[in-house]
Amino acid sequence: MNQRYSETRKIDPSRGLTLGDGSPNDNDRTEIGPTQLALKEWEAAGLILPNLEAMRAYRLNRLTQDIVKRGYGGVLMFDPLNIRYATDSTNMQLWNTHNPFRAVLVCADGYMVIWDYKNAPFLSKFNPLVREQRSGASMFYFSNGNKGQQAASSFADEVLDLMREHAGDNRRLAVDKIMVDGLRALEARGFEVMEGEEVTEHARSIKGPDEILAMRCANHACETSVKAMEDFARAHMGDGVTSEDDIWAVLHAENIKRGGEWIETRLLATGPRTNPWFQECGPRIPNHNEILAFDTDLIGSYGICIDISRTWWIGDKKPRNDMIEAMKHGVEHIETNMQMLKPGVNIQDLSKNTHVLDAKYQKQKYGCLMHGVGLCDEWPLVAYPDKMVEGAFDHELEAGMAICVEALVSPEGGDFSIKLEDQVLITEDGFDNLTTYPHDDALMGR
Repeated sequence: MNQRYSETRKIDPSRGLTLGDGSPNDNDRTEIGPTQLALKEWEAAGLILPNLEAMRAYRLNRLTQDIVKRGYGGVLMFDPLNIRYATDSTNMQLWNTHNPFRAVLVCADGYMVIWDYKNAPFLSKFNPLVREQRSGASMFYFSNGNKGQQAASSFADEVLDLMREHAGDNRRLAVDKIMVDGLRALEARGFEVMEGEEVTEHARSIKGPDEILAMRCANHACETSVKAMEDFARAHMGDGVTSEDDIWAVLHAENIKRGGEWIETRLLATGPRTNPWFQECGPRIPNHNEILAFDTDLIGSYGICIDISRTWWIGDKKPRNDMIEAMKHGVEHIETNMQMLKPGVNIQDLSKNTHVLDAKYQKQKYGCLMHGVGLCDEWPLVAYPDKMVEGAFDHELEAGMAICVEALVSPEGGDFSIKLEDQVLITEDGFDNLTTYPHDDALMGR
């Protein structure tokens, strides 16, 4: 028994102690990551794996530089995506989004401390950049009842001691999301609380070389999963049994099989439920010869978000001419707007110079023209001209940003919508469209 157990611990005995991304070659490791299936697919596709040690160091350096640049003593993070960025560790991510039990403090000198669930301090110990593991950041009501102020007071005392040691007299502390008792406790100790999301969103916006490699791998895994969903939909849609939920479940399963983590939304709809857009998938049994549209919003391998959209015609008849027209218009919208992407372009100018959707699609157009992407949908948001707030995004594009380019072509009062979205990397001399998934031939009139 012991010999068989030992033999199963190795993921790839031919590799030695580490995998291609530097993570331990051990099935029993604590840190999560891509599966054997994903690694084999990426190798077959000729993809280069990221160096996770280098990626983690780059991220901490980005945070530290942005703290120092603003004259802050540190940044205190409760958002689980910011914690993932700083530590590359996870712990019950979705539960943590509405029960903030984790926190990370990064000081101006780069010293990093995590407060984790009291029974799981080991979850970040694989990363030596996390210098201390503590517990006691839970200040939400479910956890503390009527003693939230007491919990917040103890936590704030720890933060104060750490800041004295690693930031001297600097009491300017950026905080991203914190419970009310926690904010009051920090302010009572003399902290000048600054907007933490401004720090973290800007730090996260420029992807390092290994983050870009990770995103390319995650994109391949996502598109492979989408293909499995499309194959399932074309084989089963209209059989009188298969529901929208059944189709959407395929994407979830295939994502998890490759080491993906979760999907942020349920944005898949069929037939008339595609208009108006944002109806989430449910028990509807779609018919043959209908549209199916979706938005992945997928947190995939390495925790990287791949946010792409496609619309398919499922059936043996030809789609209506108005559907084909809308599809071609959506593709034109995305491809034209993509041509504006390059370093130095002001984000507000993307809004002002956008390709203009036809009047009949204006009222139900998408909520944004483009948006950043990394560990989730991120800064910046590029608004349509009629929704742009002057000065809100007065910044320039930089190489290393990843941008999702959107199109929703949805006639008011209609019985269909076309949803499209590509994920694009800003390069030194322009852009690289990471999305390779083809547009539907039938809706393109081919």
